[in-house]
This record gives sequence, C-alpha cells and structure tokens, in this order.
Amino acid sequence: MKLVLKIGGAALENDELVAQFCSTVAALAAEGHQVLVVHGGGAALSRTLKELAIEPKFVDGLRVTDARTLDVALMVLGGMLNKKLAAAIGANGCQAIGVCGSDLHLCTAQKKITAQDLGFVGEIVAVNEKWVETFWANGAVPVIASLSQGVDGVFYNVNADEMASAIASACGVDALIFLTDVAGVKDATGNVLSRLNLQQIDALHASGAVSGGMLPKLDACKRALLAGVGSVRILKAANVDALTTMFESPLQCGTELVAHA
Repeated sequence: MKLVLKIGGAALENDELVAQFCSTVAALAAEGHQVLVVHGGGAALSRTLKELAIEPKFVDGLRVTDARTLDVALMVLGGMLNKKLAAAIGANGCQAIGVCGSDLHLCTAQKKITAQDLGFVGEIVAVNEKWVETFWANGAVPVIASLSQGVDGVFYNVNADEMASAIASACGVDALIFLTDVAGVKDATGNVLSRLNLQQIDALHASGAVSGGMLPKLDACKRALLAGVGSVRILKAANVDALTTMFESPLQCGTELVAHA
C-alpha cells in the first residue's frame, strides 16, 4: 500500500510520541508498504521566532510569513526538524531521506492568494511524482519538510496539511493519515466525529464549529478525497501504532473522512 503520513504541531515536541511514530513508520516500511512522511513543526518554529523577538501571526490557521519568518522556517523546518526526524526513522532500521519540497523539484508552489496577504505563504501547484516513485522503488522513506520553491524561484512556507494532500493526490496513494494533537474532528458540542463525508465537512465549515488549524486540515482532506485518495483519516498521534493493523481491521479511533455517505 502507498501511504502518506503527516505529522506536526505538538506531536513533534514530544520525544516519546516521535519515537513511537518513527518506529511505526519503520514497521510499515518493513511490511512492504511504500511510506512518505510530510512534517510541519509549527510549535518549534513559533518558539524560535519568539526567541528572535519575532511575534508569530496567524490568519485562519495559516502562518503569516514575512521575509524574516521565512528564513527561520527554512532553518527550523528544512534543517533541524527535517534531519532529526529522518535520522530517527532511519535509526529504526529503514532507509529514510530528509528533503524539502524544493529538492529535486519534488513540489512546485505559487503564492497563496487570500483576503489578507500572508506574505511568503504558498500552495502546491505541481508534484513531481516520478521522484517519489524512485524513492519508493529503492526502498526509501522520503521525509519532506513543508517548504517549496515557486515557479518564480522564491521559497514559500507551505501548510504541511496542504502539502501532504497535494502529494497524496498526485501519487494516487491508498491512504492519507493526519497525525495530530487532538483525537479527531469535533462537532459543536466537543464530541469526536468518527466519520465525515464531503457534505458534512462543508456543513462544519458553514456552522463555524471548526476553527484555527483544523480549517486548512479539513480543506486538505476534502481536496484529497476529490482527487481520488482511497482513505483519509485524522488521528491522534498517540494512537499511531494502530496504523500497523489498519489494513487488517478498521481503526476504532480518530475521524475517517470519505467522499460519500
């Protein structure tokens, strides 16, 4: 099976969760699955920005990225976090390589246009899936930081959920899994929804029941489903080891997202 796993946020701040994630990725690869990891790292980026006296700013869950913030993102996401995560997966006995979306032109971005200018924030417009297939054909797990160059040659900070969705869609994967610090998508009363279809996703948006980082995440899920990705799920990172049995029995945790009821 072809799998795209996205991890970010608070999960990357927890050494125990990271170790559990890396062990699971290695186990899936050892079972013959073709795995690709996309990571963010917003918590580490925000912390580093504050240490440099740069106040983080967000609009609808997306980070406003000026030139200074972009430089720090390249250092933190594309450097420290990317290499540490790839090395930790590799330490579990599988071949992992850490790259950014710009490496090998894996992903091409363009500036994201929104009502409020977000600065150097991009969205993926093309994926060079042949390189992903090359990594997989050679038994490697690509670990991709959510940064990419645009058609204009400029680097852009890309929301990791959106990048994961774009890569999963282009590669026609069997499953796209978002590992988060929450148990799944919640309704207005705070209850985790076990299953959502496209119409229900739109209804949640319209009702205002979801906000912050869940907004781009659900948008990313929707785009993946419309592109034909077989299975999309939002899962708490602490339950990552459940993925090793997901093709044998249905998962009983998180939120499954489907195209139709």
